[in-house]
Amino acid sequence: MSPCVAPLRAENVDEHLVTLRSRSSPEAEPYKALRYALEARIGDVRPAVAVTSPAAGDGKTTTAINLAGALAHRREGRVLLVDVDLRRPSVAPLLGLDAGADRAGLVDAIQDPDLTLDDVVIHLPAFNLYLLTAGRFSDEPFELLRTARMRDLIQQARQQYDYVVLDTPPLLLFPDARILENWVDAFLLVVAAHRTPRKLVEDAVALLSPSKLIGLVFNGDDRPLSRHYGDTYGYSYAPSRAGAPARRPGWR
Repeated sequence: MSPCVAPLRAENVDEHLVTLRSRSSPEAEPYKALRYALEARIGDVRPAVAVTSPAAGDGKTTTAINLAGALAHRREGRVLLVDVDLRRPSVAPLLGLDAGADRAGLVDAIQDPDLTLDDVVIHLPAFNLYLLTAGRFSDEPFELLRTARMRDLIQQARQQYDYVVLDTPPLLLFPDARILENWVDAFLLVVAAHRTPRKLVEDAVALLSPSKLIGLVFNGDDRPLSRHYGDTYGYSYAPSRAGAPARRPGWR
């Protein structure tokens, strides 16, 4: 069975999803830089990359979608975007997709082992992207994400797709993202520049294995980050949620 197809159009997605709306725009360039840095860091493996943040409102979901969109610019690649924020799923609404109760998603696939990835994945041909929504509401997301079934779904996704990008809940608010650490290849930590307190950044970094945390993405910075948070961590750059390009995109 092939994934169902959703005929979304670029003009209907959220204006901040710049790699989907206008891939050649200046606003999309920092996400392309993030893509190139990720490809260089990961190598030839088929990775599952989790995108998280210390707290809510740092721009992790926008970053996850824009990163997936940038990865999908390579037409021969297969990229799967997964909404793992089961407490507050936001990927489908930002894409302008009606992910109602009648549309099966991640929760459904975890609870029903007879469902395959193709049964729940949605193909977005306009963006060369595949999407797995959160699915039905669950009042026990932690218990679902810690199951062997969730591990198996990630492994299946890694076999079927060149990149798997997971939008996960904020790291310091819920334990959900940490459950996935053993099952994904890498974490990107999204931080709102000039707004997220340094202590929250440090606490979030301390919760993740150094071997899995491959970079920090700062949203909305307009100056070299070494002047802002110091040289303690490795950094990456991305535009603010308002779409303004950041200065000096790169990876250190």
